[in-house]
Amino acid sequence: MIKILVDSASDIEESEANELGISMLSMEIRFGEETFLDGVTLLHRQFFEKLVESSEMPKTSQINEYRWGERFASLTEKGDSVIAITISSKLSGTFACAERAAKKFAGKVFVVDSLNAAMGERLLVEYALRLVKENPDPASVAEELNRKREKINFIAVVDTLKYLRKGGRISGVAAFAGEMLSVKPVVSVIGGEVKLVGKAIGSKRSNNLLVQLVQKCGGIDFSMPYGLIYSGLSDEYLKKYLWDSEALWKGHVEEKDVPVHLLGSTVGTHIGPNGVGVAFFSV
Repeated sequence: MIKILVDSASDIEESEANELGISMLSMEIRFGEETFLDGVTLLHRQFFEKLVESSEMPKTSQINEYRWGERFASLTEKGDSVIAITISSKLSGTFACAERAAKKFAGKVFVVDSLNAAMGERLLVEYALRLVKENPDPASVAEELNRKREKINFIAVVDTLKYLRKGGRISGVAAFAGEMLSVKPVVSVIGGEVKLVGKAIGSKRSNNLLVQLVQKCGGIDFSMPYGLIYSGLSDEYLKKYLWDSEALWKGHVEEKDVPVHLLGSTVGTHIGPNGVGVAFFSV
């Protein structure tokens, strides 16, 4: 039997991992002196409640080699194989730690670098669940995941520059000027890294830009996993985006049936509340 293991940067909480029949290893999040387990002792909604109230940025810790090894041992003890999917190696040292730990389980544990995070990483997990039902060979499943990850696109509109500034991603002057003009940057995961791919003034233009960028990527492959993600305590901006992006879904899926998930801490720390994103495999 092949077991799927994923880190919490995928924004899959422990309760949902149990429902999906997979295993989740959580990163630690620190708010000042308080430490939480992402998706276990601090759920996504609770994270955003703390984020908007906190004066300092939370810090996340990568999952070390020891914790990976411990989980690999427990999952393989009855002879099962493991496919572990991690956050991009360019965003965290978590993949490297998992890879080192896997060396003690040669032929049993296969580590896949998603080259993504949040919803982008989640899509690879959803695809993996499909593959293991059809293919009993973990090596070939891991190979297919490595091949298909190149097709994943994760694009998001950031509502405020405040958290990018607090995290040191942009200067205070640029953030102040941007907020004065209501500039909403659009970010994407490219080559495993988060990059600015556009900016627009106002939510209507930024939503239109998001649609254009989806089309520029080749459009959504509706035969593969896809979905929308939002950040914060309200899905108001998500509903507006669904309305503005009607052309993307028409003829493929009813708007009410588009999968929607709440962003977690890994990317949410930098995006802040009221962000909207789309993740998909391109055609």
